[in-house]
Amino acid sequence: MYIKKIILAIAILGLIGAGIFSYYIYNSIFTSNISMEDSEKVVYIPTGATFQSVLDTLDPYIKDKESFRLVAEKKGYATKVRPGRYTIEKGMNNNDLVNRLRVGNDPVKVIFNNQERLENLAGRISQQIEADSVELLKAFKDPEFLAENDLDQNTALGMYIPNQYEFYWNTSAEEFQQRMKKEYDRFWTAEKLEKAKQIGLTPSEVITIASIVQKETAKVDERPRVAGVYMNRFKNGWKLDADPTVIYAIKRQTQNFDTIIKRVLYKDLEIDSPYNTYKYSTLPPGPIWMPDISSINAVLNYEDHDYFYFVANVENFGYHKFAKNLAQHNRNKQEYVRWINKQGIRR
Repeated sequence: MYIKKIILAIAILGLIGAGIFSYYIYNSIFTSNISMEDSEKVVYIPTGATFQSVLDTLDPYIKDKESFRLVAEKKGYATKVRPGRYTIEKGMNNNDLVNRLRVGNDPVKVIFNNQERLENLAGRISQQIEADSVELLKAFKDPEFLAENDLDQNTALGMYIPNQYEFYWNTSAEEFQQRMKKEYDRFWTAEKLEKAKQIGLTPSEVITIASIVQKETAKVDERPRVAGVYMNRFKNGWKLDADPTVIYAIKRQTQNFDTIIKRVLYKDLEIDSPYNTYKYSTLPPGPIWMPDISSINAVLNYEDHDYFYFVANVENFGYHKFAKNLAQHNRNKQEYVRWINKQGIRR
């Protein structure tokens, strides 16, 4: 009888212990373990991160790290950390949190436009995905990739069509580059390729002229007319005589791309650079700027007119006055020169 009581007591204690353990496990899994003032936070888990580094990242938001560790180990996450961008929410339990870290890699919106060089583009993209600017620039300038895609370091910038794209944060530099090539090919539809062929340009040449148009006018509705001027000059074998190309040539020559030049001087027109369209009748070796899609379309659908000249319109800032002959242009130009002198702009 005494032995039976002992056995019963042991059994009861065992059940109590099992109950306590089960309660602990239940709490570890399903009780809220995220505490923060905001309703949600974004955390970044870099490529190659260890489970300990994940714990360190989550430390400001987790109430009980040991219960999180227990659940993470039970669900196999502790040995299979996944890099990415994750949104964690106030009140999440360990089970929800581990599930989010296993499969909830959030995409990010990557936006870029109007970059002057590959270096600028690399810097802009590195602010939005995990790959750093050095890795990105190396990929952008990779000789093998450029050769395979009929590009060089002068034309490579034209492969990146400015827009908004969706990526995973932990996208590598090479993955970003490959995706942009696919977007470039998608952009150049059969219809666009045919339009380029009809106006006697390759896609790369379209983008080069579009980059000049982009720098000449910020007014989207004026871009087809400006593009028409350059196409008239191009088709008639004229030099493009585009001030933005001279400014770009100065920057390349001095390697000072941060300089601001508001006025092109006559001496600048003598700079010996393939980008100087006052000196050479050929198109520049590549784009001088990343053109918007509106500028690319402006070249493909340029306005058919008889204008060969244009100058800033001081009576309607942002727009230009167009002329069909040099005499008319010189009158318009004198008006602009008087205005710019009055403003004291010397450079």
